[in-house]
Amino acid sequence: MSIEIEVLNGDASWTQAKPLYDAIWPPEVVAGLPWAGISFAHADLRVLVQDETGEVLCHVGIYRRLVTWNGQKVNVGGIGGVLTRADMRNRGLATVGLNAAIQTMRHEESINYAILFCAADRVPFYMARGFIPFDGEVYAEQPEKGRVRFDTLSALVHDVKRNAPTRGTIDLCGLPW
Repeated sequence: MSIEIEVLNGDASWTQAKPLYDAIWPPEVVAGLPWAGISFAHADLRVLVQDETGEVLCHVGIYRRLVTWNGQKVNVGGIGGVLTRADMRNRGLATVGLNAAIQTMRHEESINYAILFCAADRVPFYMARGFIPFDGEVYAEQPEKGRVRFDTLSALVHDVKRNAPTRGTIDLCGLPW
């Protein structure tokens, strides 16, 4: 099997990514997850790993954001919506997508570090790919609630241009991803 990796505009490529989202996270599945009811940001860019027919096998969302870390403004790259089609898992596709996302951030030269949020049971997967836990507080915006502590998912960071902080307070200054 051959694959193709594309990094595309987030909004323009949503129609390509949506079938994978619908297959992995249909409404009845999302309703039972700890993050049900949380409003998330839309990706600025999408890494799509496709087969030779153009079918999306894996998706990684990239989010550009000016956040604050301990009160200092910092450009970060968010990584979210990491999905792999169920029958294509354990073949390294998510690793390929994550590597492409980090490389894209490095090429932009304005992203200081990456932040990813995941369920606690996925932390070892991401740590094996260079992410490290962020042992601090994270805040995000939510409609109707304003600024709230965002601790439903585990926060991990990855060095991009600078060493990522592992402690302190991060305010996402917007919706989480």
